[in-house]
Amino acid sequence: MRTQLELAREGDISEEMREISRNENIEPDIIRNRVANGTIVIIGGRRHGSIPVGVGEGLTSKVNASIGTSTDINDIDFEVRKALAAQESGADTLMELSVGGDLDLVRREVIAATSLPVGTVPLYQAFSEAIDRYGDPNKLTEELLFEVLERQCADGVAFMAVHCGINLYAIERLNKQGYRFGGLVSKGGALMVGWMLANEKENPLYEKFDRVVEILRKYDTCLSLGNGLRAGAIADSLDRAQIQELVINCEIAEAARGMGCQVMVEGPGHVPLDEIETSIILEKKMSGGAPYYMLGPLVTDVGAGYDHITAAIGIASSSRYGPEEPFLLPIGSRASAKATLR
Repeated sequence: MRTQLELAREGDISEEMREISRNENIEPDIIRNRVANGTIVIIGGRRHGSIPVGVGEGLTSKVNASIGTSTDINDIDFEVRKALAAQESGADTLMELSVGGDLDLVRREVIAATSLPVGTVPLYQAFSEAIDRYGDPNKLTEELLFEVLERQCADGVAFMAVHCGINLYAIERLNKQGYRFGGLVSKGGALMVGWMLANEKENPLYEKFDRVVEILRKYDTCLSLGNGLRAGAIADSLDRAQIQELVINCEIAEAARGMGCQVMVEGPGHVPLDEIETSIILEKKMSGGAPYYMLGPLVTDVGAGYDHITAAIGIASSSRYGPEEPFLLPIGSRASAKATLR
């Protein structure tokens, strides 16, 4: 299968590009050109029954909703109802972030139930299976990690948040910084940092990035470069650890595009209002205009329990400055607001 990026570079306008052209009222040639340049990605549409969603330069901001089981609540029917509620409420994409129960079955039932493009964070399942098999997340093997990536892509996952940018150099920056008010708030990022420190090894998703891209490109699953070091408090915004990971993600985003894989970059977490524009400019400049998946941004630390309000403020501001994939609204048992695709 040729990816949308490869089709665009070869001069072909796919049916998905034409549909996005109609939906966004933009000429098909413009859509194709921006897909070819990597400033627009097309999520979904290659899976039967999935609605293609365009994210990127000149397009409307898209809203993503997060659902998923926990270790305490793992009712598959409940997750399907949440997925359908998200679709009926106008969400453009859906992230299935389950960590409890039969993770394969939950994901497959959700994908089958909705026409929204569905994304995942494969580290959640990889570390959950390591705990089930070995009793210790730090005993996760590289082969299991990559097998989970392939399994999820084969199920029809449209986009995947993969934490490739956390490497030993980024951890060294965090250690030299010496402190963080909000610590590490990314579940996948914290688990990967713990694995790297326990095993004294480089992150395999960074070290073997070509293999990550090869798997996702095979299924035209859009790579969303996860931000494991995003700010967990507004005082941590734009600190050296966060920016180091952003630099790496922007570098490997370019590499992924060179290999024919569609790619977005994630960020930035808790960001005060006056730093949202700066965060967006940094990502756009360094990544060559890759679509920006805005996790948050939560613009205050004093709104506990009111993420829907503080995130809405941040999303409105970020959409104004040009990120392409906005605010992620969690539904049901998931605890915190997430992101906007831009």
